[in-house]
Amino acid sequence: MKLHQDLDKPIGYQGLSFYCNGCKRTHTVNFHPSNQWGFNGDFDKPTLTPSVLTKYRHPKGYSNDNPAPHGYDGEYVTEVCHSFVTDGNIQYLGDCTHELAGQTIELPEFKWGDEE
Repeated sequence: MKLHQDLDKPIGYQGLSFYCNGCKRTHTVNFHPSNQWGFNGDFDKPTLTPSVLTKYRHPKGYSNDNPAPHGYDGEYVTEVCHSFVTDGNIQYLGDCTHELAGQTIELPEFKWGDEE
């Protein structure tokens, strides 16, 4: 499966998660009665609408593969991941700050965070 379903959580915390190879982390689309998310119902060839925009901060020069030391008090940077998930593929848009910007790849099998 390409998606993990979190629909057993309380309203406002329900969602669908997928693993992003660009960010090397999990992204979650939270479903709430007030938003307009769409899902085609296919966990192997999912389509989510509209686009998924994620922004996160992390210590400059560090990543999930190379975490900052405990107590880090240096500079932080904001990363951007903007994509369309369509028919089991993830299309990374040009405003992504990772190396997959502008590419389309098959959505990987789901895994949490940076687990192997």
